[in-house]
Amino acid sequence: MSEDNIRIIKLSKEAIFEFIYEKFVEKQEEFFDVNAIDVTSTFDIDWETGQFIFCVHKSENEAGNIIPFPKEIDVKKLIRKIPDTTDTMFTCNRYHEYAKDELIYISKTDK
Repeated sequence: MSEDNIRIIKLSKEAIFEFIYEKFVEKQEEFFDVNAIDVTSTFDIDWETGQFIFCVHKSENEAGNIIPFPKEIDVKKLIRKIPDTTDTMFTCNRYHEYAKDELIYISKTDK
């Protein structure tokens, strides 16, 4: 690259969201200590607060049936209600594991 040139990447909100999501999918084994084949993900971003949430859960039960993300869990509410799980993605212990019932309860409360 010439010393007289500057290369720039400028991203829209949608492209930023896509980049973050794809990076989490790519690194989910490292970030969540899981086998990527065994899990599926749900995610969202709150543009107002600048917060991102990415959830992984087991994709199939022992019989091989798909386990959907529970409809009772509202990720848009979780993103505002649960505390950050880490200050940085460049450390161990980035995630917190919740029981589904706990997340359903958090989703239904007005706190």
